[in-house]
Amino acid sequence: MDMRKLVGRNLARLRQAQELTQEELAMRSGFSQQYLSDVERGLKNPTIITLYEIALALSVSHVALVEPDGMANEMAPQPKRRRAAGASRIK
Repeated sequence: MDMRKLVGRNLARLRQAQELTQEELAMRSGFSQQYLSDVERGLKNPTIITLYEIALALSVSHVALVEPDGMANEMAPQPKRRRAAGASRIK
């Protein structure tokens, strides 16, 4: 699971649910609109303190920014299955 993309999806969803633009959130949070855009696109790796401050600006728990959103499973590569030692292939 790419946590940067997960945080970005959650941030965009929470911001849009409050009908805020990136510029409005920038004014509330003190982070630039460009930085918030980069976070939403999964290009930045914000610190936990940054996540906390963004969450405060959105009036949500910081946990809401890192909660799995259901898309993580669809995007994660599936692990390859290994055969047990000594197991033979079924033909």
